[in-house]
Amino acid sequence: MVNSHRSKADILGQIRQTGLLPVVRVTSREHALCAAEGVVRAGIPLIEITLTIPGAIETIKELTERYGSKLIVGAGTVLDAGLCHAAIQNGAEFIVSPSLELPVLAAAKEHEVVCISGALTPTEAMAAWRAGADLVKIFPCGSVGGAKYIRALKGPFPQIDFVATSGVDIHNAAEFIASGTIAVGVGEKIFDPIALQEGDADRVCSNAVRFVTALQPALRHG
Repeated sequence: MVNSHRSKADILGQIRQTGLLPVVRVTSREHALCAAEGVVRAGIPLIEITLTIPGAIETIKELTERYGSKLIVGAGTVLDAGLCHAAIQNGAEFIVSPSLELPVLAAAKEHEVVCISGALTPTEAMAAWRAGADLVKIFPCGSVGGAKYIRALKGPFPQIDFVATSGVDIHNAAEFIASGTIAVGVGEKIFDPIALQEGDADRVCSNAVRFVTALQPALRHG
């Protein structure tokens, strides 16, 4: 088992400060390693490794051991408690689901690990928050109005910290933060498939830096 020395408060603080959650959904371990190298070069302390990647649990362990304090590695697309336990035992320091999965939430709470629960509707968002989600991920946000939808949710739910994923790009990322999200999840816009295929971590780094730069004004005013 890989042990973490970071508290939930530390990790949530990093998510809030960075405002960007790079989401790796690729087809191979090699591409995931290239993606992580690019993120580290960009100085971003967070990465989400989705469990749809072949050998994702092993990759989480490898990244945790390779980068140590430089990188907080989370597990994404966690759909059942067993996978949640396995990811945490292999170093995952936060858990993300695309949907409201109460057994996953319960497993993350058992380990005292940050859980970002998926939701889409107001009912799901409130259910996730009441069940103890640390953050509520609105997915697929871009398909239901993007930043305007987040702004609408924040009206009745100011107490919920939202993360927006799907539909976020370099042009609207800051608008999502301004609308009330604490962070945005970004995948292929950072992890260009051609760059990963060529092992070009520098291009991944450049893409990531562009997002960090775009988000800074909104984060400063948040």
